[in-house]
Amino acid sequence: MSPRIAVVGSINMDLVARVPRMPLSGETLSGRGLQFIPGGKGANQAVAAARLGGRVSMFGRLGDDAFATTLRAGLRANGVDDTHVLNTPGSPSGVAWISVDDVGANAITVIPGANGCVTADDVARWSDAIAECDVVLVQLEIPLPAVAAVVQLARRHGRRVVLDVAPVPTEPLPDELWQVDVLSPNQTEAELLTEVTVDSVNAAKQAATVLLSRGPRCVVLKLGELGALIAEPGGVAEYVPAYRVTPVDTTAAGDAFTAALAVALAEGQSLADAARFGCAAGACATLRFGAQPAMPTREDVLRMMTQ
Repeated sequence: MSPRIAVVGSINMDLVARVPRMPLSGETLSGRGLQFIPGGKGANQAVAAARLGGRVSMFGRLGDDAFATTLRAGLRANGVDDTHVLNTPGSPSGVAWISVDDVGANAITVIPGANGCVTADDVARWSDAIAECDVVLVQLEIPLPAVAAVVQLARRHGRRVVLDVAPVPTEPLPDELWQVDVLSPNQTEAELLTEVTVDSVNAAKQAATVLLSRGPRCVVLKLGELGALIAEPGGVAEYVPAYRVTPVDTTAAGDAFTAALAVALAEGQSLADAARFGCAAGACATLRFGAQPAMPTREDVLRMMTQ
């Protein structure tokens, strides 16, 4: 039977502009069109996990605007259970402004909206449903007290927690957030958390050592076009190379990676195999434009892994 994945996190409408390059400070630059695409790190990962074969339940909040109807419909269309997505009267839904340049790089500004209204009380309301899942996947686009409550709940019930440390907050992470099964930052996030410049595999190993010292059971460091690094306490860090592609849009590649990692772990795959599955999913996601529309199917990922 397919693994059960709980995703607790953000649901956004992405406003995506194509630009020839990123504008300089104070510069006005003409873009090429604007698209409205369902996104949010939580929702992206929920859609990706569902497309990869997981039975996925989404936990979060939407506003009372027109975006909410579209975003909820998008979750359902991709096979994600939205039963536990709450409406938030008087609040807009979350929005992300994304600029994508001609080489596929992106710059993102997030306005939390209803995502910022998720509370520990909401988590308590969802506790039975979250506890039924095999793996709990969280990010940091909802308030930290709510994320900490999810981690505590999952630990009480013996459920594996995967934390995508994005975005890194300006304040220190609560102690509870270090006590996860899998901590998975990207290069930039690892640098912010450790003050180690992650510009090579060796530097990634140094950063992973620092992160492990703070409490997670393992670290899976996303290295973009380099691939990934996995590390566990007392073990030798293992480098997992990337799959070579020519990217169209890298917006949600990290979300595809993290979702694939969670699904593979829920299926009982080893950490190294799960990271390889994640690298293939991330590579697939760069080949399509947008966030949720770019999330790959399991067939896409398996095809990438045979190349």
